[in-house]
Amino acid sequence: MLSSTPLVRPLAVQDLPGLLAVQLACYGAGFVESREVFAARLASPANCSLVLERAGVVCAYLAAYRSLRGKVTPLHGGFEAVPQPDTLYLHDMAVLPGCAGQGLARALLQPMWKEAKARGLRHTALVSVQGSQAYWERQGYAVQALADAAQRERLASYGGGAVYMVRELTP
Repeated sequence: MLSSTPLVRPLAVQDLPGLLAVQLACYGAGFVESREVFAARLASPANCSLVLERAGVVCAYLAAYRSLRGKVTPLHGGFEAVPQPDTLYLHDMAVLPGCAGQGLARALLQPMWKEAKARGLRHTALVSVQGSQAYWERQGYAVQALADAAQRERLASYGGGAVYMVRELTP
């Protein structure tokens, strides 16, 4: 689709129209989260989201924040800061369909994992939806059961087939 060199940088409020366009193209209306939800996430002190753009066009993003292992962010939920985070929580990653297969997801994940390790986080976690479990397993994530009923309820907000997955961040 776009051929210029990708630029990975922190996600900002001005990126939200592009982010919403990518989200709609990837997920359809059922999983689209609002501009207001993303704006609130960007304001969270735990936020560490990234965007990848080419020629000024948002091609991919990774919405993430510092959290705790076993804590699930519900669909449409905020990024809740915790006093002593141990986990990089990947809430949402999407790549424009026309840019798929170009390594853009990896270009977002690599610096995110590196920064998380540098901050002393020990794990990274996510909720796998829409048949993405095999992709995340190839990235080193494994399904983990949630013991806490409240967290299982949050997981259920993603619908059937959603699973919580964790990957260790080795030093």
